[in-house]
Amino acid sequence: MPFGNIGIGGLVLILIIALIIFGPSKLPELGRAFGRTLSEFKGATRGLVNGDDDEKKKEPEMGQESVLPNK
Repeated sequence: MPFGNIGIGGLVLILIIALIIFGPSKLPELGRAFGRTLSEFKGATRGLVNGDDDEKKKEPEMGQESVLPNK
């Protein structure tokens, strides 16, 4: 994939183009929105991965009944 290593120069160029297109007032808002989206995506991915593990752990527990001694 040719886009594997962008480097500092590439990031600066992308930032300058974004600054020209969106302007300085919209850039922080776009950054926040991108950060929230990325955070949600990571959380959902972790939830799916950990959710599979939790379901495997819960399945044996659901089949077990608590045994209490009769008094």
